[in-house]
Amino acid sequence: MKTLTLHEDPCSGNCYKIRLTAALLGKPLTRIAYDILKGETRTPAFLQNVNANGRIPVLQAGDRFLPESNAACWYLAEGSALIPGDAFGRADMLRWMFFEQYNHEPNVATLRFWLSIVGEAHLTAAQKEQIAGKRAGGEAALALMEEHLAGHGWFVGGSVTLADIALYAYTHVCEAGGFRLGDYPAVCRWLERVSALPGYVPMD
Repeated sequence: MKTLTLHEDPCSGNCYKIRLTAALLGKPLTRIAYDILKGETRTPAFLQNVNANGRIPVLQAGDRFLPESNAACWYLAEGSALIPGDAFGRADMLRWMFFEQYNHEPNVATLRFWLSIVGEAHLTAAQKEQIAGKRAGGEAALALMEEHLAGHGWFVGGSVTLADIALYAYTHVCEAGGFRLGDYPAVCRWLERVSALPGYVPMD
């Protein structure tokens, strides 16, 4: 595989997904940090050379650039045990990864960012009005995860997949957004299983 470079903000769970995937696979990454609060992903140089959408993470493989965290994780993990070998298993893994992006991340990650990184005092009136709805959406996502994990060790099959990595990133720091992990004992046990995996690296 070509030299891998991760364009990231270290506080981002979406960036952490890629680092964790690479670590579990033993693939080295060069890291280039940007501060999104300072607009460092909106500069002309970034927009022209890294991602015209002005977002991170971006995984660079040689001279090619791949935005979107879950796509980057797939690229790293293709051909490994982190992606199920059967078609239904792969589709089920993608189902959970889509759930993470559409139901989990917009609520759990957004509240962490607003409350722990930006600070509630600095939120706009419109953002403050959304807090209750995002709290409810995040709790619903965590409850669905709890229900599944009460009867399964992992999200797909009998071992860790990209579905677990995608959901782990923001779940394990969700209390920074005001969620209570103690309300979800099966989720907590699953978090412990992920953090005990060989090659695991913590979030910065």
